[in-house]
Amino acid sequence: MSILSINIDKIYGTVSAADVAALKGEMEQGNRMLQDGSGKGSDFLGWVNLPESITSEELKTIRKCADNLASLADVILVIGIGGSYLGAKAVLEALSDPFQLLRNKQEKPIVLFAGQNLSEDYLYELLEGTRSYKIAAIVISKSGTTTEPAVAFRLIKNEIESRYGAEGAAKRIVAITDAARGALRTLATNEGYETFVIPDNIGGRYSVLTPVGLLPLAAAGINVDELVRGARDMEKATGTDVPFEKNPAMIYAAARTALYRAGKKIEILASYDPKLLYVAEWWKQLYGESEGKDGKGIFPASVTLTADLHSMGQYIQQGERTLMETVISVTKPKHKVVIEKDKDNLDGLNFLAGKRISEVNRMAEMGTLLAHFDGGVPNIRIEIPEINEYYIGGLLYFFEKACGISGYALGVNPFDQPGVEAYKKNMFALLGKPGYEEAGEELRKRL
Repeated sequence: MSILSINIDKIYGTVSAADVAALKGEMEQGNRMLQDGSGKGSDFLGWVNLPESITSEELKTIRKCADNLASLADVILVIGIGGSYLGAKAVLEALSDPFQLLRNKQEKPIVLFAGQNLSEDYLYELLEGTRSYKIAAIVISKSGTTTEPAVAFRLIKNEIESRYGAEGAAKRIVAITDAARGALRTLATNEGYETFVIPDNIGGRYSVLTPVGLLPLAAAGINVDELVRGARDMEKATGTDVPFEKNPAMIYAAARTALYRAGKKIEILASYDPKLLYVAEWWKQLYGESEGKDGKGIFPASVTLTADLHSMGQYIQQGERTLMETVISVTKPKHKVVIEKDKDNLDGLNFLAGKRISEVNRMAEMGTLLAHFDGGVPNIRIEIPEINEYYIGGLLYFFEKACGISGYALGVNPFDQPGVEAYKKNMFALLGKPGYEEAGEELRKRL
């Protein structure tokens, strides 16, 4: 089996095979624009050929830094927001055993995240919870002035310095930032932090395969070489030389574009494995920031099934028919659990005796797919053979490539996010930031 397979048969009825085929030229053009830089946002296309361009020496440098941090710390605090944390969090959650600590001592450092919110309780509990552990930090910010990570880093930096002194802190803090400018670059130079560069031509939500994602993952013990290899193979599988009919990124982009034009305005990403929950969170940022502008765009939502069949399932089945559903399916689980026969059979489940949990889960998936299709929700099904570094790397790049193509078909710039600044201006004004006094007064009147 290839890195992934895609099946769009269950969108037919809402749209036709001819509708999808008619988009072939648009999809090929979008893919070419990503490759040759002729479309909007061409300054931010460094991710397109990134997997192929990552050298073994670069990976070696990342692994060396990660190993050094791991030798110094029980807990590594990764500070960032948006694309500066979601990619690493998605891969880490997909590939980690959530119950590891119940069985034995953690062999690799625990990676925790900060700077992705402004919750006072979260930061207090994070600092208190790590008080008895050796800590280090990876701070990720191009400017060093984004409010959420800057606040968190100020607190965590102070904690590290109070424990280990300035010299010890310099060994325990790594900055991933701009190559030459910005507050964090200046601080890192002054303090002697080891640094990695966020490339100028790669936006945050496309940065998981840069040091932004690779360094935290390597520190957690993830095989980043395999992650990159999967992405590299998907880069080849979605290239401009691959025909539309065999190109999974173009097929996915065409299917969701056809459905959007047919009135399906909300896309639900569903998975039947809770390990993929943060892949969905990463996906929501990728598609939401890339497409949601100029009064256009598919709204990205997500569910984890079968759990959410007992909550959101009712709406998906019978609510307003503006939905499309994309399912990430996993062929093979990592472990084997068989349902045993019970002599009393009070729960009535002896008909499942001898079956693996994965078989029951798969039939729930197939039954739900048909139920939702019959209820008027078109389904796209993406299947990966298993959850490991190689296939997750391929899956992430697949979504990135399809997102760029979809954005161009929508007629927007998939690589900017001008709307993100609106809340910041209001927040600064309400907090009394110098230069925002007049705006703050007006906002307080409105509130």
